[in-house]
Amino acid sequence: MPGFDQDYWQRHWREASAHRHGDSGGGAPNPYVVDETEGLTPGTALDAGCGTGAEAVWLASRGWHVTAADISPEALARAAERAANSEASDQVRWVEADLTTWAPDTRFDLVTTHYAHPAMPQTAFYDRISGWVAPGGTLLIVGHLHTPHATEHQHGHGHGHGHGHGHQPPAEASATLADITALLDDAEWQVVTAEEHVRTMDGRAAPLHDVVVRATRRRRGPG
Repeated sequence: MPGFDQDYWQRHWREASAHRHGDSGGGAPNPYVVDETEGLTPGTALDAGCGTGAEAVWLASRGWHVTAADISPEALARAAERAANSEASDQVRWVEADLTTWAPDTRFDLVTTHYAHPAMPQTAFYDRISGWVAPGGTLLIVGHLHTPHATEHQHGHGHGHGHGHGHQPPAEASATLADITALLDDAEWQVVTAEEHVRTMDGRAAPLHDVVVRATRRRRGPG
């Protein structure tokens, strides 16, 4: 399994920045994040694996109070630069954190992650962050869909926040829809969205295979 540790991500973001000649990259937020949060009432949010902050800044501009966490100081520096150019900079708190060991001291109305590659099994990561959702809150997972034909295309991400690798993500960084929804007990979660998507962007010939799951943590009654 690739070592998606801090050193890996530091190298990745430095290379990405050099490739873009200093641009933080990916000005537009992930389209699934936009679509799936459109009808939610803004509250507190955690962006788990925020990269260069496109989604965190976008959520903040919509009224969310965002905690944006990432293992890479390089990515967070570029995220802070992005936020400084927005009117919502005071709505985002940037946190350097290894999400495989770090835990917040509160729960959130929204916990979202999009294409994060943790240094732990992907579904275990999703299970871990799901525990940080407050009752009545939303879990939104956008990930790489694991398909039998995944190795047939080159993978450059192009997901709007610069998480590009220029190669196919390893199996450990992908998940199936069934694997993700199996984590969400019906007694505790209402699954609102469970979809697989194939899309192209930026003129890429190779399609992107995505999995999107949104679920609401049920509020428990008295007793």
